[in-house]
Amino acid sequence: MKNSLAVMVAVLALGAAPALAQSPQGSGQGAGTSGSQGSAKAGSQGQTKGGSSKGSTKAGSQAGANASAKGSPDSMFAKEAAVGGMAEVELGNLAKDKGSNADVKRFGDRMATDHGKANDELKQWAQQKNVTLPTELDAKHKATRDRLTKLSGDAFDKAYMHEMVMDHQHDVAAFKRESTSGKDPDLKAWAGKTLPTLQDHLKMAQDTATTVGAGGSKSSTKASKSGNGAARR
Repeated sequence: MKNSLAVMVAVLALGAAPALAQSPQGSGQGAGTSGSQGSAKAGSQGQTKGGSSKGSTKAGSQAGANASAKGSPDSMFAKEAAVGGMAEVELGNLAKDKGSNADVKRFGDRMATDHGKANDELKQWAQQKNVTLPTELDAKHKATRDRLTKLSGDAFDKAYMHEMVMDHQHDVAAFKRESTSGKDPDLKAWAGKTLPTLQDHLKMAQDTATTVGAGGSKSSTKASKSGNGAARR
């Protein structure tokens, strides 16, 4: 009897041994699989974070470029042209109402029409380039408008035409510079297209100023010719 029990215990022990040997191996495989999955997940997350970092860097770089463009010479020219254009329209309408000379009234009407059209074209460019243009006159042009508003008759004609000669000398120089050295191709093309109109305005302003006897018109004409000669050289 004792011998039979001993044999049975031995058989059971031999049968359990393979199962015990396989259990640690299976556990090891499970741990290996779990570790592999964890590594893959960590790598995936790392790549995602890396991609997000690259995206943030790219977005920041683009935002910096846009900010730089807004402070560029092209942007500054556009903003100055916008203010000047609005002033020409306002003063032109003022000349139509307060001018006593027919040529002054005619000149004012031409200013309101031509600069109004140019202003609209510049606004279209600004919208395309995401540039914010001024919507009202600066202090300098407001002061000029207020001063002219208080004048009438011959005094208004002379003061207005004197301002127009000086303003268009400045405008012609600024637009000529932008048309040759501007960096934005669309704004550069617009400046080049508008320049002949401004040159025509300057000549009209000089002739009308001479007609009404505006002080300084002759010297302004000479300065303009000298400046054009210097630009051609």
